Amino acid sequence: MKHDSDMDYEAVPGTLANQFLIAMPHMDDPWFAHTVTYLWKHSEEGALGIVINKPSNMRVAELLSELGIETAQKRGDIIFHSQRVMSGGPVEKNKGFILHESGREWEYTLPVTRELSLSMSKDILADIAAGKGPENYMVALGCAGWEAGQLEKEISENFWLTVPAIPALIFSSDHAGKANAAASILGVNLSQLSSFAGHS
Repeated sequence: MKHDSDMDYEAVPGTLANQFLIAMPHMDDPWFAHTVTYLWKHSEEGALGIVINKPSNMRVAELLSELGIETAQKRGDIIFHSQRVMSGGPVEKNKGFILHESGREWEYTLPVTRELSLSMSKDILADIAAGKGPENYMVALGCAGWEAGQLEKEISENFWLTVPAIPALIFSSDHAGKANAAASILGVNLSQLSSFAGHS
């Protein structure tokens, strides 16, 4: 995967990068039912994203422990025990992805927008554990991927609702409420959407 740090996805017309994909109510795929996915990359070659509202059974504290990273303070340890690692998608399920506010870069950091970056190296987790990392972040294992044209086809078949992304929603701990909160950006109530009506 190349480092596209010089590309501003916000400025690329016709892409879905920096948008939420909200699963429509009739989506029955076991991975994506009731999910919200943040798309961090979209081009003619395909799309990549991270599911932001599917907590795994793993706590951030457990992930840090598995990686041999010690927390610097007791308060931080309590926070990490309450934070869940997200199931980011069915692709590269053992690889870590950290979505976080922009401002600093680590060994492998991909700036996505002026507000958001994606890091995929252990050093950011070490800084988070030491209290020196970004204030707002979300840790996920795995990501979601679509081949060229696949996502566009799924959207045309009414499997997804697309909404401009709001960073605060990514970092919210109200995982159960994220889908409705994302849909409300468009003034849409998911429970009232027909499973076979299109959206345009």
